[in-house]
Amino acid sequence: MRRYSNKFIDQRNLTSGRALSAILLLPLSLTIAACSQPNATATDSKPATEPTIATQNVETTKTEQPQTEVKAVSTPLDTQSDTQSNILKNISATVYKDANCGCCKEWVSYAEDHGVNATAQDVADVSLFKDRYGVPQQMRSCHTTVTTDGFVFEGHVPAKHMAQFLKNPPVQAIGLAVPSMPVGSPGMEYQDKFMPYKVMQLNKDGTTEAYAAIESPQQQL
Repeated sequence: MRRYSNKFIDQRNLTSGRALSAILLLPLSLTIAACSQPNATATDSKPATEPTIATQNVETTKTEQPQTEVKAVSTPLDTQSDTQSNILKNISATVYKDANCGCCKEWVSYAEDHGVNATAQDVADVSLFKDRYGVPQQMRSCHTTVTTDGFVFEGHVPAKHMAQFLKNPPVQAIGLAVPSMPVGSPGMEYQDKFMPYKVMQLNKDGTTEAYAAIESPQQQL
């Protein structure tokens, strides 16, 4: 039997123990190394060079709300029958007046300038026509105008109010009147002076009521 010295045996055992320890520690070291690099696997799976992504110019399209096109609608002339000039140009009237009345002539010219087809008739007694057409005493003026439709316009009534009345005549009315001869009313112009007055409505039952209050010359236009 071969004999070995205790020293040799101890050295052999030491060497064997070291090798065994190395074998046992190798998996542990690998495990520790793997845990210390958690992204190692993911990193290794990616290509070394990141692919270049081409940047495209994307045009941003702005959504606009549809705009409603507003078109100017022109009204044919033949449908503008409610304007002052068109109403008056379709009116024919007889103006009963005194032959010597200057302001009556002025009003006839004024009415014609605004489109009224006015025929002046000089009479000896104007009051007879005022009685005939139902003009109350307190509403009377120098001349009386009667349209072919039978409406009465007594005195210096503005063309503006004649047109308004004829456009929509009140059912109870026979016409309008401007009592007396107010200075500054149509046909009664004098040195830029003006006297406020009222246009009165004449009713079928003989009553009257205010139709318009004229406080300035501009309100007659």
